[in-house]
Amino acid sequence: MKIKNFKLNNDNQVIVKIIGEVLRAFHIEEANDYEPVDYDKFEISNSMHENVVKTKLTVGKDRYEKTFTASESINPNERRGAEIHRLVKKNLYKILTNDLKLEGVPYGIMHGVRPTKIIHRWLRGGFAVTSHGVIDRDRIARRLSTDYLASYNKSHLLTEVAIRQIPILNSGDDKTIGVYVGIPFCVTRCLYCSFPSTILPSDDKVAEFMKALTKDINAAAAEIKNYGFKVQSIYIGGGTPTALPDVFFREMMERVTAAFYSSSVEEFTVECGRPDTITSKKVAVLTEFHVTRVSVNPQSMQQKTLNRIGRQHSAQQVTLAYKKLRAMGKFQINMDLILGLPGETINDVKDSLEKVLALNPEDITLHALAIKRGSQLQTQLSDEVATIKDFDLPDDAEVRKMAELAEKMLRDKGYLPYYLYRQGYISGQIENVGYCKPGAEGIYNIQIMDERQTILGVGAAATTKVPDNENMRLQTSFNAKDLTTYLRDVHKYIENRSNTLAEIYNPSTISDAEIFNQFLDEIVEIPDEEPVEPVDEETAEAVEEFTGAIEGTAEFIEEKIKALEAQINSADENSEPVEETAESVEDKIKALEAQINSADENSEPVEEMAESVEDKIKALEAQINSADENAESVEETAESVEDKIKSLETQINSADENSEPVEETAEFVKAIEVEIEPTEEKFEPVEDKFEPVEEKFEPVEEKFEPVEEKFEPVEEKFEPVEEKFESVKETTENPEEVQPSETRRFRPRHRRNKKFWRSSEDN
Repeated sequence: MKIKNFKLNNDNQVIVKIIGEVLRAFHIEEANDYEPVDYDKFEISNSMHENVVKTKLTVGKDRYEKTFTASESINPNERRGAEIHRLVKKNLYKILTNDLKLEGVPYGIMHGVRPTKIIHRWLRGGFAVTSHGVIDRDRIARRLSTDYLASYNKSHLLTEVAIRQIPILNSGDDKTIGVYVGIPFCVTRCLYCSFPSTILPSDDKVAEFMKALTKDINAAAAEIKNYGFKVQSIYIGGGTPTALPDVFFREMMERVTAAFYSSSVEEFTVECGRPDTITSKKVAVLTEFHVTRVSVNPQSMQQKTLNRIGRQHSAQQVTLAYKKLRAMGKFQINMDLILGLPGETINDVKDSLEKVLALNPEDITLHALAIKRGSQLQTQLSDEVATIKDFDLPDDAEVRKMAELAEKMLRDKGYLPYYLYRQGYISGQIENVGYCKPGAEGIYNIQIMDERQTILGVGAAATTKVPDNENMRLQTSFNAKDLTTYLRDVHKYIENRSNTLAEIYNPSTISDAEIFNQFLDEIVEIPDEEPVEPVDEETAEAVEEFTGAIEGTAEFIEEKIKALEAQINSADENSEPVEETAESVEDKIKALEAQINSADENSEPVEEMAESVEDKIKALEAQINSADENAESVEETAESVEDKIKSLETQINSADENSEPVEETAEFVKAIEVEIEPTEEKFEPVEDKFEPVEEKFEPVEEKFEPVEEKFEPVEEKFEPVEEKFESVKETTENPEEVQPSETRRFRPRHRRNKKFWRSSEDN
């Protein structure tokens, strides 16, 4: 359908989005100036009164004009904002099918990528579950048809898939995770591909990527250890991981396996996508490193189609690669086919599927072609010169027939659907669905689609997903899709992933930061003492060492503690022992009072002493940056932080008889900190000198306070959602219709180089 002068009475971005989804599902597009139109007026308005959402559509052509309305009551058991959005879509859908007589689409108003999540949510709430724990499938299917206007066949398909997934979704606990590793390289780029992959670059560039990937892998492995995670599945995708040269492929597999593989891993998948990248050496590596599942993706077994879409392999190579994997390893093999490829007919699909079924893989995934942003196909269509007809793409009706035939052929051979997802702009308005033999369900495929298991994303274009199942929220962090950006900023993505995990989980063991925090609690408790005199050189050096430890960032905390211990345990031979130079706090106070009241002519001004302390702090910083050879040996022999602290405690408790207790020295260190602040009060010139020392202690609180505040951003992140729903409520609760705040125009997806909406003033 071609329209002009599209208007929507609400500029809320969620409403704009969902209205656009409905219009695109029916292929309602804005006409060019030279195209004939079905309607030259197309205005949509929404309002709400007494929990009833009302939608009105006014269409007109020439001087003819007509208005249609539909209304639905809000279900009080559903989230109010989501319910309003669902009813806005449902009302418009009913007007288009009932009043304008457009043919409905298979999934009705279900436009999300993961429709089975709706069923799982219902089941967790007890819907359609009897007192004996039996699930009423028909009741679920009926509700899908009623609430979302999905067809009978799609409602039952969704229900079947959702129920089959339950045993895998219920396996493990909140510490059971999956790991995804993104390898962003491919040998060529297919016509339809929108994945963030790069044509395989030079070995130098690949080596640079491997260096960044290694950092990423090691950091993720540390997170797994820190939180006590148990890895259930590993998935290496891309791109095409087997596109890597042999030496880099082995290196990648070694590092991934060393970091993530253990006896808890139930599934280890590697995408071998392109049959022309599957060599005997790579298959041997897959076998060596415990891989259990691989993908060989022909997409089509028609040579004319492979040539047209940019695949550099032949249909025969697909068969040879499959047989090589079968002969050399014990893998579960998945094979992908795409429905709706350029120039293909239903007979082509039938022939391709017969050839794949003859190979007898455990898993066959049927994809429907989607014209996705970033693909060559979408780019060429968006220039408004090429059209869908130029690419000889099957229409929606033909693609649906292809899917029906493929489903029948697969079920007849004993394959059952086990995971399903949808995409925008998908041919036939259908779905991508995986069929497998009983017991061969892909664990990662199910877990990533339901989004209730933590998935750590490593590598380029990888996404980390951390569900907060208690509050039904999902935290995410994304690695850059662009290779150059990933290589440059890999440290940022590691930090983002760490912060995302910290928002939901607590570490299973005491971290180095927590150990150091406890250490500070014991040492830096400031007593209520009078100020004491400025310290001598050696004691000031000890203070500098301690201050440097506080000043250091979290990543150097362990080194700072080691340095402090080293100084306490092994003072230079020419220096007097700290125990001998440390006087009692009382003597120090008296000495300071004497200095204040009767400083003789030869006494150094306090200002100079302060400068000396400041100089020593600077000297400490220099010492930290350029440790002497003796310090290097200490670092080499240093044990873990925990062992060091225990060793230090042992020394404190069992000091030599001839030495004064270290506890006294520690108390003296505490007293030293007291002497700084009061000195500021008595000697004004000293204030500026000692301010930096106070600043050095401030970061300690700042460093560890955010640990308590880390959960606050979770609430803040989702507050805008409630605000969005409130904005809808405020816009629609007025019994009278909302006046158009802005005039919008609708643009089809393949014209993305022009504005999607624009003001009617532009018309």
